[in-house]
Amino acid sequence: MSNAIEADYRPHVATPATARTVPGTTIELLRDVRLSRPPKFALFDFDGTLSLVREGWVDVMLPLMVEVLAATGTKETREELLSLCRKFVFELTGKQTIYQMMRLADEVRARGGTPEAAVVYKHQYSDRLMERINARREGLRSGTAAAESMLVPYSVELLQGLKDRGVALYLASGTDENFVREECDLLGLTQYFGPHIYGAQDDVNAFSKQMVIERILRENAVEGDLLIGFGDGYVEIDNIKTAGGTAIGVASDEAGRSGKCDEWKRERLIGVGADAIIPDYRDCKTLFELLWPA
Repeated sequence: MSNAIEADYRPHVATPATARTVPGTTIELLRDVRLSRPPKFALFDFDGTLSLVREGWVDVMLPLMVEVLAATGTKETREELLSLCRKFVFELTGKQTIYQMMRLADEVRARGGTPEAAVVYKHQYSDRLMERINARREGLRSGTAAAESMLVPYSVELLQGLKDRGVALYLASGTDENFVREECDLLGLTQYFGPHIYGAQDDVNAFSKQMVIERILRENAVEGDLLIGFGDGYVEIDNIKTAGGTAIGVASDEAGRSGKCDEWKRERLIGVGADAIIPDYRDCKTLFELLWPA
């Protein structure tokens, strides 16, 4: 296995001059998707790529961080601390949650404080986030909320279409694995991924999306060109491209489910080499035609 440490965001690909939108669709092609053979494996991110259960997580993380930093006795105002935290949280978005908490610990130390272990901050954040999203989870569990309302639009149609075409589906998330598995069950997605659901561990070295990709290729003795990936974070897109696969960036509007791209996500996904950008999966039929040409 490779080192599990996930690299920071570094844009290294400019928008190609040939970029175009497929007529009548929301699919933006950054380069022609012409595969020499049909894909056999697909890797998905979870939050923001399929699930919207945790939409609004940043509104939980930032107040916690400001509270922790203010407790060091710093003379910075809460507004200044909020600006600082917002900057590094968004810089690190796409990596496992623990990385944001490692940075928080560094900021506490820089102000003369003695930080908790990053995993302690991660658990504090997780507890607060669960309080925020508990009603959503309970709604799914009781049936009073429809799973479709908490999925990126047309997720099920995409997953079923891939399954029907014989593609083996894998899920790798920066959210803790126990929560990912539970929320997959609540959303009705476990049937598509089966045992191939992987998530973050308290030990940062025990999991990475890159490790999952290497496992797919090694255990199936295949090359990266048989792999496609879907994600709204830069890590999985960068990892898929590094492996030689085809990467579909999902610039989802999580709060509005509007069918329009989130421009901040779009720019980051393009910057690490996404082959195509979509806001959701409403045009998955056209996407299938591009990946499986007649």
